[in-house]
Amino acid sequence: MRLVFCGTPQFAVPTLKYLLAKPDFRVLAVITQPDRPRGRGQQVFFSPVKEVALAAKIPLHQPEKIRVPEVQQLLEKLAPDLIVIIAYGQIIPARLLSIPKHGWINLHASLLPKYRGAAPINWAIANGETRTGFTTMRIDAGMDTGDILLQHEMEIGPAESAPELAARMSEAGPPLMEETLRGLAGGTIVPRPQNHGEATVAPILKKEDGCIDWNRFAQEIYNRMRGFAPWPGAYTTFRGQTCHLWGQPVAEASSLPAVRADPSLPAAHSVPGTLFGAKNDWFVSCGNATFLRLQAVKLEGRKQVTASEFANGARLKPGERFGDA
Repeated sequence: MRLVFCGTPQFAVPTLKYLLAKPDFRVLAVITQPDRPRGRGQQVFFSPVKEVALAAKIPLHQPEKIRVPEVQQLLEKLAPDLIVIIAYGQIIPARLLSIPKHGWINLHASLLPKYRGAAPINWAIANGETRTGFTTMRIDAGMDTGDILLQHEMEIGPAESAPELAARMSEAGPPLMEETLRGLAGGTIVPRPQNHGEATVAPILKKEDGCIDWNRFAQEIYNRMRGFAPWPGAYTTFRGQTCHLWGQPVAEASSLPAVRADPSLPAAHSVPGTLFGAKNDWFVSCGNATFLRLQAVKLEGRKQVTASEFANGARLKPGERFGDA
C-alpha cells in the first residue's frame, strides 16, 4: 500500500513509526510544517515528525503552504493509494482531496462529531468529560466534517492532564489507523456521514481561556487546570500581579480542617476567590460554596512555590482574594 504521511507534532510520531514498521506499507514521502524558531532564544527546531523521517531516510517536504502548486504536482507524481494526515496544522485545499485513490485519512482525537477542531483533548478534559476516543475520518473540505470510518473509545483519568492524555492516546491510535487503511483497501469499511446536529467545537486555545473565573465550581476550575496544561495554564491575579495556580477540588466542605474546627467558615469565606487556611493547608473559595485546595503558585517573573511557601511569603491578610484588581 503506497502512502504519503502528513503530520507535525509528537502526537503524530507513533503512527508514523508504526506504519514504517509494516512491510506491506510503503511511505513514499512525509510532509511536515517548516522549521520554526521557538523559545526565548528563538532557536530553530525540527518537528518531531521530521526527526523520524530523517532517521528513516524518507523523502521529506516542508512547504510553507500546502496549497502551493508544487505540492499538487508532487502528490500527482507520487499517486499514493492513501494520504494519512495527523495534526498537520494546515487546512487541505479541496483540489488535493481527490488525488489519493482512497482519500486523505485523518486520526482525530475525539469521538466525532463531538469536539471538532484544533484542541479536542484539551476541551474534553476542560469540559469534564470522563470518556473520549479516536475517530478515523476521510477528510473533506470542512473542519473535521468528513465521513466516519472507525472509532475507538477510551477513558479519561480523573486526574489526567492534557499532555498525559495526549501521550497515552498517541500510543493507542496507530492500530486503529492500520485497521482503517486495510479496511479501505479491502473494501470492508462503509463510511458513514456525521450527524452535524450533534457537533461540538474544540477551537484552538487562546491565552484568555486560562483566566480563572472563581464563580465556577471548584471541580470545573480543576478540569480547566488539567485541560489547559501546559498552556495557557490556569491563572489569576494577586495584588495586581498575574499568577498561575495548581490545585485540587475538595470533596466536601466538612473535610476542610479549618471547617471542622469552625463550621461558620464556609459562610465567612463564601466570596469566590477568597484565600483561607493555615500552615500547610490553604484553600480558595469557588462558586456555589465549593473549595479548591491550593497546591502551588507561580507569581509572574518568579519560580513556582508550594501553597504554604506562597502564603508565608505573602503574609496573607484575612479576606484577601485571588482575582482582585
